[in-house]
Amino acid sequence: MINEAVQDAEKRMKSALQALEEDLAGIRTGRASPALIEKLSIEYYGSPVPLMQLATISVPEPRQLLIKPFDATSIKDIEKAILASDLGLTPLNDGKVIRLNIPPLNEQRRVELTKLVGNRCEDSRIAIRNVRRDSIKDLRDFEKEKLISEDDLKRGEEEIQKLTDKMIEEVDSIGERKEKEIMEV
Repeated sequence: MINEAVQDAEKRMKSALQALEEDLAGIRTGRASPALIEKLSIEYYGSPVPLMQLATISVPEPRQLLIKPFDATSIKDIEKAILASDLGLTPLNDGKVIRLNIPPLNEQRRVELTKLVGNRCEDSRIAIRNVRRDSIKDLRDFEKEKLISEDDLKRGEEEIQKLTDKMIEEVDSIGERKEKEIMEV
């Protein structure tokens, strides 16, 4: 009973970590990364489609992305979506491919992005703590229903707390790595 509750908590906490990593991958650094634009929503034949389903995205140079659409007719839609996004990038369209030059970040923008990373990390910490709260509540309900003993409840709470501490450390290390990447000149 306790092991199931701990495993469920671990699974939910890991999904919060995965969501954080995906979220941070979309934050621009000084280097070109396909993750920056691959989830960008493109209006394609009346429905929104992620860019990664419409084109191959490559990095020919450290500060450039190359987008090669599978369907040449979608190139205008892709260009329009990039211009409308909040990325602040100007697409260079040659009719077959789109090039995106990634300009270096200025100091003020770097500081803003590190604050954003900090906020996203804090959101993840809150999500992990919410999982801890729910799991401990479930364990206490099991104890009230006499499904587990008081000693089992204490042991389960300790295991969930250790798991929570481990996951929060992981969030901190992910955040530090991303901040270091952003501040790299």
